[in-house]
Formats: sequence, structure tokens, C-alpha cells
Amino acid sequence: MATRQRRAWPSDPPAPTSSTAYTKLDKPERSDGEDDRGLGWLLPLICLGMLRHMSATSNIIHDCDEVFNYWEPLHYLLYKSGFQTWEYSAQFGLRSYLYILLHKLVGQPASWWFGEEKVRVFYAVRIFLAVLSVISDAALVVALSRKYGKRLASYTLAMLCLASGCFFASTSFLPSSFSMYAMSLSSALFLFDKPAMAVSVAATGVILGWPFSVLAFLPLTIYSLVKSFKSVFLTGVVTSIILMVLSVLVDYSYYKRWTSSVINLLVYNVLGGGESHLYGTEGPSFYLRNGFNNFNFCFVLALLFLAILPFAKKKYVPELLIVVSPVYLWISFMSLQPHKEERFLYPIYPLICVAASAVIESFPDLFRDKYNPNGTSVLVMIAKILRPIVLGLILCASHARTFSLINGYSAPIEIYKHLDYHDDAGAGSVLCVGSEWHRFPSSFFIPDYVGQVRWLDDGFTGLLPIPFNSSLGGTSAAPSYFNNKNKASEDQFLRDPEQCTLLIELQLQRPYPTRGSDMSTWEIVAALPYLDRELSPPMYRSFFIPYQWQHKNVFGQYRLLRRIQK
Repeated sequence: MATRQRRAWPSDPPAPTSSTAYTKLDKPERSDGEDDRGLGWLLPLICLGMLRHMSATSNIIHDCDEVFNYWEPLHYLLYKSGFQTWEYSAQFGLRSYLYILLHKLVGQPASWWFGEEKVRVFYAVRIFLAVLSVISDAALVVALSRKYGKRLASYTLAMLCLASGCFFASTSFLPSSFSMYAMSLSSALFLFDKPAMAVSVAATGVILGWPFSVLAFLPLTIYSLVKSFKSVFLTGVVTSIILMVLSVLVDYSYYKRWTSSVINLLVYNVLGGGESHLYGTEGPSFYLRNGFNNFNFCFVLALLFLAILPFAKKKYVPELLIVVSPVYLWISFMSLQPHKEERFLYPIYPLICVAASAVIESFPDLFRDKYNPNGTSVLVMIAKILRPIVLGLILCASHARTFSLINGYSAPIEIYKHLDYHDDAGAGSVLCVGSEWHRFPSSFFIPDYVGQVRWLDDGFTGLLPIPFNSSLGGTSAAPSYFNNKNKASEDQFLRDPEQCTLLIELQLQRPYPTRGSDMSTWEIVAALPYLDRELSPPMYRSFFIPYQWQHKNVFGQYRLLRRIQK
């Protein structure tokens, strides 16, 4: 027998005629006259602009790779001095000068404007990075608002602004950060229903930014090809060819030989046997721990996105699922690699915020009656109340993480700024750095009276950066002291420490003396507190807890010392 159905009343909404994807237009219209067109561009641009400016001016340098592989080559292009790594040797050519040139477009005018004040040029480039981040993230927020409504977009905006991971990654001079900008903008264009432009931006993020991020862009690219093959394919291919040709031409201009840094990097890490393990390995849980440190409960909720799909399938499938899927794909793939670094997760940072926001927004859906979806049971009301509470908890923990890192580890950048006040050390002074070489903030912080920055042998056995040698060809040189096996070179250390005029050193509570401990040879001209990671409790060093952070943690001194003239 046929199933009996209730007769439709005139006031009933019409039944859907197709299974098209859900948008915020599918919601019933509000009767209170409230405008539900979504967030405009102004609010995201203002909020993100304020927070990214704070990041540009207060962000620490989290990875020495940022300094030696990007800030130093840029400094060399602007001022004809700086450190070179083996990746920039013409023999290997693993790094793209096209990516450096993008930042030279800002650095060159800034160097003309500020003259000898190189620190200002450093921050001008950071402001440029902040602008790129603001534009791409604002586009993502607006796209989410138009597709899914104000609530999801507002939650995402709050997390993009305050999540520690996004705060620090947004103004880091790294290809993985550039791929992160491309991920935000590409996802936004995808949600704006512009698949061809989305794939074009994805290709830019891969070729101009980080080639390995191609895996993170695969879900969006494949779905776009299925949806509109001809236009997406042609746009993607044309963009890729133009950028690859441009990359090869720029590499030839600097390396003075026909090569492709994009292909060289892929060959070295994939076909070359994964030599990156020479620079350290981590266990499979590294990115889970790292993700929680940078996103706290936001990261946990992001991983639960798939779990809420059975309750919110109509809203989030397929578009938002396609956008968020790189979180799972990327973490799984990167966790299998032996060499792991925090910056490797940067491309998916905005997607973590989107996934977590979608989970929070769907809290009431977990308790709705499928036969009465508009009902307001007690559990649904509690779930609605929990949304701002959980979001607030995440934002507070994020701010505590950001505050702790900035105040605990900003001494290296700040202590190098004190060099400007000690030019009485004399022209041609030699600044020496021992075990703290990996916290060197770049030559942008070295004033002109300092003739050389030299490394001291404090037991490091790997290959250190060595200044570009203009007599050998500068960027086109292939010095014999470089190798791709991380073997130390005899030329990397200063043989006679007596030549040091100035010394940078970290003084910790350890049972062995440091070079600067000899007060008959050195005088302290500047010192700042630096958080001692090994002696401080994990909870208190990772998150700022009022009235406890300074008392529970242990601090050393980051020092600038000058040799006493005898």
C-alpha cells in the first residue's frame, strides 16, 4: 500500500526540486527585516589588518631557514652582502630567485627611502607580507559568509585573527607562508564559484611558493576539473607554463646556467633519496603536538570535522568538504616524512580555522530532531550557548600562546638592534656568534660599522652558511666548501677568536662557563631576558598565565658584549 502523507498546507515552504549544494540562500527568510547578505569586505580587512600589522612589527623569527635561505639572499640583492647557503650554490640551485625578486619589489624602494636604516627595510618587507595575508584571508572570510552565512564567517575571522599559528605564519618570509596565502585565496575563489581562477592561484602558490604544497591543492584542483574541465585545464596549464618559464629565466640570470630550482628541489627531496633527514627527524606525533601548541582546541575541533558531516551533510558537502580535506591529506602525508618542521604545516593553517569554525557552528545540529529540524529543545539551546564559550576559550588560549612566545623569545631580534648604539666600537668591527648562530635575525640588523659577522666553533658539526663571495661570481658561484651532505666546512669558523670586537651570547643557568663569562675580557653593553625552555615547565612556557608566567618560568640573559680594550 502506498504510504500515507500529510496534505500540504498553503503556508508550507515548497519542497526542493533538486539536490544542489547547500548555500545560505537555502535558509528560511528572516521575518524581522534583518539584512542577511553576509559580511562585507570592510570588517575582515580592518580586523585582519590590525592583527597582521601587530604580527609584522612584533613577530619573532621561528626558523633559521627563514633567515639564511630568504632574508640573507634578499639582503645580498639589495646591499651586495649576506650569507649564502649550499642550496643557493650554482652547483645545486635548489632555491628560486623568482620568489626573492617578488620581495625585492618592496625591499628595493624601501632601501632607497630609508637609506642606511636597514632594519626599517626589514619591517617594510614584513608589512608587504602582512598585506598579502590580509587580502587572501579577507577573501576567504567573505566567500564563507556569502556561501554559508555570517556566523561561520565570523568564527573563522576571529580564529584567523588570533590563532597563534596564523599570527606567526602570516608574516614569515617563507615559501610555505606564500603557499598559505595561495591556499586562502584559492579556496575563496572556489567558494565564489570561480574554479579556473582558483586553480590558477593554486598553481602560483605551488610554483612561485612551495612545490610540495601541490598535494594540498589536489582536492580543489581535481573537483574543479571535474566541474569545468576545459576552462580550468587551460587556465591551469597556461599559468603553470608562464611561471615555470619565468622561473627558469630568472634562475639562469642569477645562477648563470640553465636550471630549474623547482625541479631541483623536487629531485633532491623525492628522487634524491630524501636527504632532508640529515637535518633532523621527528616521530609521527610531531605535527599533532605542534598543531595543538599553535591552535589548542581549535586543532582538535578541526580534526573532528569529518565526524560532524553526518549531522551537517547538507550544509558542508561537497564544497566545504573539498576546501577542508587538505587538512587530513596534508597532515597524514607530512607525518610519514622523517624530517619534520613546524613551517611545513603553514599551507593548511587557514583551513584549520575554517574546519574548527564549521564544527562549532554545527553544535546545535548534533541534537536536532531530524523530523523537526527547527525545534528548540533544551539540548539545542545548550549547544547554542556553548558556541561562543568554546570560541572564547580557543581565542583566550591562542592569545596566551602568542603572548608567551613574543615575550619569552624576542630577545635575539631586540638585542641586535642595540648594535646601532655602539658604533664607537669602530669601523670594521668583527661581530662573533657561537652557538647562537641559528638565532641570527639577518644582516638587516647589522649596521655598517660592523665589517664582518663570523661564526665561532662551539661544537656544531653541520654545514653553516658562509658569506656570498663576489670574487667567485656571487649568486653564480659554486664554492668548493659547499656540499649537500651537511658536512662542516673548514672555512665556516673564525680561527682566531681574538679578532672578535663584539660578541652575541646566551647566558643560561648551566654548570659550564661561556665565552662571555670572562669579565676581564668582555663587558656587557646590553642584556635582555630569554626564556629557558629546558628549565621551565611546559604549561607555563607554552601559554601565558597571569601572575604565574614570570614566576614559574626560568630566564637566561641574551647578551651583547664588547671586548675590553687593554
